[in-house]
Amino acid sequence: MSNSQGSHRAVRGRGRTADAAPRGPVPATVPGPSPVPLHEELTLAAWPLHAPTVVDLPGGGTGPTVVDLVRGGAGPAAPTVVDLPGGGTGPTVVDLPGAGSVLAPAPGGRAGARRAGRRRRGPARPENLRRLVPQALVVAFLAGGTTAFIADDKAVTLDIDGEPRTLHTFADDVGELLADEGIAVDGHRTVIPDPASALGNGDEITVRSRRPVTLTLDGVRRRVWTSEHTVGDALRRLGVRAEGAYLSVSRAAPIGRTGLALDVRTERTVTVMADGREHTVRTNAATVREAVARAGVTLRGDDTTSVAPESFPREGQTVSVLRITTTREVREEPLPYAVERTGDGSLAAGTEVVERKGRDGTRRVMYVLRTVNGVRQKPREVDAEVVREPVSQVVKAGTGRRTAGRRS
Repeated sequence: MSNSQGSHRAVRGRGRTADAAPRGPVPATVPGPSPVPLHEELTLAAWPLHAPTVVDLPGGGTGPTVVDLVRGGAGPAAPTVVDLPGGGTGPTVVDLPGAGSVLAPAPGGRAGARRAGRRRRGPARPENLRRLVPQALVVAFLAGGTTAFIADDKAVTLDIDGEPRTLHTFADDVGELLADEGIAVDGHRTVIPDPASALGNGDEITVRSRRPVTLTLDGVRRRVWTSEHTVGDALRRLGVRAEGAYLSVSRAAPIGRTGLALDVRTERTVTVMADGREHTVRTNAATVREAVARAGVTLRGDDTTSVAPESFPREGQTVSVLRITTTREVREEPLPYAVERTGDGSLAAGTEVVERKGRDGTRRVMYVLRTVNGVRQKPREVDAEVVREPVSQVVKAGTGRRTAGRRS
C-alpha cells in the first residue's frame, strides 16, 4: 500500500465513529451555518471581502480530490485533501481553513451536484436577504428614475417673434423655460401664457418683442411700445380708429426692431360758418385752414378764421370765417404849438405880453380802415409824418410892483 493510499485511509478513519458504520460519503462535522449549494456558498463567503473563490472539483473517480481556495489579497489557503467516493450521492462538506464550511458536490459531476443541491436547498438565509434587498432597491430606484426622467421631459413649441421651433425641456413653468433659453422677461416683451404658468407637454409659448413707435395722434405726440409686426395690427392693439384716418405709413408696413414714426389723423366733424351759411364736414385735415377748404369755403385776401388757421381742428369744433376788407386812408392833421412863458420885472405883476405869436404845425397820418363781415372797425394808425413844424408862442409875464392909481 502506497503512502497516498495510507493517507486516504487515515483520513477515512478519522472521519468515522465507533457506532456508525455506513458506507458511502460521510459529511465531516464542522462548525458553521447550514449548507447551501456550492455556487451560492462560494459567492457569499467571498463577497465583498475578496475575489470569488476558485474550486477545482473534478467529477468522477474515487481518488482524492483537491479543493483549492484562492483569496484575493490574503494569499492562497492550504489545500485540503478529502475523500470523495465515487459511489455516493450526497454532497461532501469540505473544510476550508479560515472560510467556514462549504459543500463539495457529490461524485457524478456537475449534474449530480445540481441534483443534490435541489434536494438539500432550504430557506434563504437572513444575511443573504440583507445583501439582496439593497441591490433590489438600487435596481428599482434606477428603473423608477429612468421612468421619472422620461416622464419629466416635455416637448413644447416656442414661438419668438413669429419664428416657431420645437424643443425638449425639464422646466416646470414658462419662466424657467425662458430663463434656460436666455430670454429676459421685461417691459419690452409680451409672453403668452404668463411666465408663472405651469408647463406641460405639447404647450405653445409665444414671445413677442415690443418695438418703439413715435405716434402723433390727432396732433398729440407720444412714444408707445408694441409687439405687433405691422402698422395695422399695432393700431388695433392701441385702440386707434383707423377707418377714414390719414396714415403717414401704410397699414401693411412692417414695424422693424428699431421702430418707426407714425402720424395718424382720425376723422372728425367740423362745422364752418361762412357768408351766413353753415358747412359741416367729416375730415382728417391737419389744420383749420385745410378743414375750411374741404368745406368748400375759400379764404381770400385778409380773410381769416375765428381760431388760428394753423391750429389742429378738434371733434365737433365750429369755425367762423371772417371776411375782411382792408383800405388805407391818409389824413393831414394839425400839430398844436407850445406856449413858453418868461418873467419880466419891468412889467407889473399880473401883466402878460405876447412877445411871439405861436403857429400850429401839420402832420400827415396814414390809417388802415378794416371791415369785418361788413362791419367797419376803428381806424388803425400805421404811419405818420410831420409836414410843418409848429412855432411855439412866447409870453412875458410881469413880476414888478404895481403902481397906485391916481385919485380924482
